[in-house]
Formats: sequence, C-alpha cells, structure tokens
Amino acid sequence: MGVLNVTPDSFSDGGRHDTEAAAIEHGLRLAREGADIVDVGGESTRPHSTPVAPAEEQRRVLPVIRELSRRGVVVSVDTFHAETAEAALAAGAHMVNDVSGTNVSPEMVALAARTGAPYVLMHSRGTPATMTSLTHYDDTVADVLAELTAVRERLLTAGVRPERLIVDPGLGFAKAGGQDWELLRALPRLRELGHRVLVAASRKRFLGALLAEDGEPRPVTGRDGATAAISALSAFGGAWAVRVHDVAGTVDAVATAHAWLGVTPPVLRPRDHGVNPS
Repeated sequence: MGVLNVTPDSFSDGGRHDTEAAAIEHGLRLAREGADIVDVGGESTRPHSTPVAPAEEQRRVLPVIRELSRRGVVVSVDTFHAETAEAALAAGAHMVNDVSGTNVSPEMVALAARTGAPYVLMHSRGTPATMTSLTHYDDTVADVLAELTAVRERLLTAGVRPERLIVDPGLGFAKAGGQDWELLRALPRLRELGHRVLVAASRKRFLGALLAEDGEPRPVTGRDGATAAISALSAFGGAWAVRVHDVAGTVDAVATAHAWLGVTPPVLRPRDHGVNPS
C-alpha cells in the first residue's frame, strides 16, 4: 500500500503532492513501482495537526481518487469522516482506511455495513490533538487487542462481513516508548483476531528514535531502510499488507521475505492495475 498524502502538512511529505496534478502523477508512480493499493489522504494525522473540514478534505482527494481509479489504480481513502469515505467510494475508491480507532463514528459503522467495502480498523485513542497524552496501557498488547475487539464487535453487529475487516495496530497513534515494538512483536496475536493485518510503520517517530544520533531523531527521509526491514519481517510474519512511502524498496524487501519462506504471494492486481482488493 503506497502512501499518497494530498496535504500541506503531513509529517513525511507535506506539501509535495498538494496539487491535483502532482498528486495524480505521484499516485501513478507508486502504482508503477509496485503498489497494489494507493492510499489517498487529505488530512494529516500527525500529533497536534490542524483538523480539516470534510468539505476541504474532499476537495483535495476526490479529483485524485477519481482519476487514479479511472487509470486502473486500486485506491483506498485514508479518512475518519464518514461523509468523505462515502464520497470517495462513489468516486472510485475500493476501500476505506479509517484511523479513528476507538472513536469510530456510528455513521462510519453504518457506511461499512451498507457498502460492503473492505474496511481498515486501526487502533488509536483520542484525536491527533490528544493522542500523545493517552499512551498509558496496563498491558500494551492485551489492551490494544481488547479495544480493537470491542470496535470489531460493533462493526460485526452492524452487519459488516468479517472477511471485509482488516485490522491495524495503529503504530505511533497513542503509542510511546517501546509500545510500537511490543505490537510488532505481537503480530501473531493480532492475526489470531481472524482478520487480515495491515502494518503501517513507514518513517514513523519510533524509527526516528531507534536511529537517533547524538540524541537527535533520524530525519524522516532517512528512515526508509528501517521501514523496509519492518516490511520484510511483517511479510515473513504473515501480514496482509504494509503501508509505506518508499514502494520500490518495499517491493524488494517483501519479495525477499517471500522467497525466504518459499511461497508465492497472492497477486492483488496485474500490472495494468485492474483488480478488486477483496
């Protein structure tokens, strides 16, 4: 899953693809490099980011989604606004990547049930403005699993089919210290929930801390090697997908993991990009 931020303020590449033409070209490039899905977002979710109204979010992402879909790219929409998710699906998006975590709205639950679109349930707490203050867990892995399970039950009760759910431990979202590493090591337990697992570690703060020099975190553009290592380990551990900025390097890392395992990964799409990611 390649990351396409159509925003002026994302932590990794804010402002680089915030025009329609630049965003479309980058999305096509991600697909050419091997992204099976391009994840389009119009609102930064970095800590303390400025909220964006759904209307502005849709102004940013809908033309991009519409054109990428027209060109045969499989698209997911990265949003926690149900109205944006619905408009994105109507514009050609195939799935919804919802980062609202334990704050999933009733409207989003109803949308996931009504449309049947693949739906990523990510763990988080609070909002971008508050999540850094919500990092206390009695047992990180057990608490995250319990909170994911509680929201999962809401979705299933509403009529969402289990095979349409994808779970994401929410690395960096209301996590601090070694908690992200605890969750990565717990990939087998996440898979025991019975759903596909998405790992989204790309360039995040915990990698900057790991690679710090003289007390200074490694800049985001210097974290792709560590991200590729996590992608390979995630593939080795049975993750369904990894969400990354550097697609080309990740394709190589994942191919290496699959060769080590001696398995042929499922093909999500032929190279003309046409596929349903279900």
